[in-house]
Amino acid sequence: MNPFITKILLKIAQKRVDEKLAPGKAPNSQNQVALIANNLYVELMHAIKEYAFIIIGVFSAGFGLKGFLLPNKFIDGGATGISLLIQNLSGMSLGILLLLVNLPFILLATKTIGKKFAIKSIISIMFLALVVHFVEYPVITEDKLLIAIFGGFFLGLGIGLAMRGGSVIDGTEVLAIFLSRKLSITIGDVLLLINIIIFSFGAYVLSIEIALYAILTYLAAAKTVDFVVDGVEEYIGVTIISEFHEDIRKVLTEKLERACTIYPAKGGYKNETAHYDKSVIFIIITRLELPRLHTEIEKIDKNAFTIMTVVKDLKGGMIKKKSFK
Repeated sequence: MNPFITKILLKIAQKRVDEKLAPGKAPNSQNQVALIANNLYVELMHAIKEYAFIIIGVFSAGFGLKGFLLPNKFIDGGATGISLLIQNLSGMSLGILLLLVNLPFILLATKTIGKKFAIKSIISIMFLALVVHFVEYPVITEDKLLIAIFGGFFLGLGIGLAMRGGSVIDGTEVLAIFLSRKLSITIGDVLLLINIIIFSFGAYVLSIEIALYAILTYLAAAKTVDFVVDGVEEYIGVTIISEFHEDIRKVLTEKLERACTIYPAKGGYKNETAHYDKSVIFIIITRLELPRLHTEIEKIDKNAFTIMTVVKDLKGGMIKKKSFK
């Protein structure tokens, strides 16, 4: 850790400890201050990484929009597609439309996923709106096939990187998660229905040819998002093996308010004498919630062994009913 950063974090940690200290109570040990400072450092490093993903993602999405789709009057699926469609019909600024179209979805995210996620998504979408409005990108090509493929690729890359950073720059994923919990249908089916409506309307008001290219753009973007983050419509099963399993369990159930399953297990390494009892924690979350989970685990045990597996969908339980704190 950088000495300058360490000094600042220790001062902040000491201040927090002093604020919680009751009058007349003995001062807390330096171990407690060091623990808080370590947690602050983990949060800082994760925040830097997540916002780096978001910044790169926003510029990539802006390149896909202004370098390919917007100059050639192409559209895409999702909230971005709705914004492009309105822009083609009205001539309004795409940056403003991105804010207006995504705002209802982000407000919905406060209940569906959590306030922290919603705030980060609002920042990301505002940043994208500013980039689209002020940054000049070169128009790369007029070939419609290249526009559809590479416009979708750069847009999907941007959406995927933003999701890796714990936010969205296209709010229809939030609506899909919300409806899937209310109607007991898969997130993928909701997204498909939304995009069918967008493409059908695009075929009616623009042209069938533009709508067909829009479908190609959407497929290119969707496949790129899948490549970057394994798909927003997938739940993630996380298996956690750590000596500090009880501390991790408390964070999951008390701080994050998520249920988990604990399996009794035996460790096996090299020979039978190395076998020992341990507990294995299993939890299911959405891909959008994964960065927060990693942060909380790393605060407790940087050497925790975590296994992430894709869960296409699930039935029962509370994950579809509760937001991630």
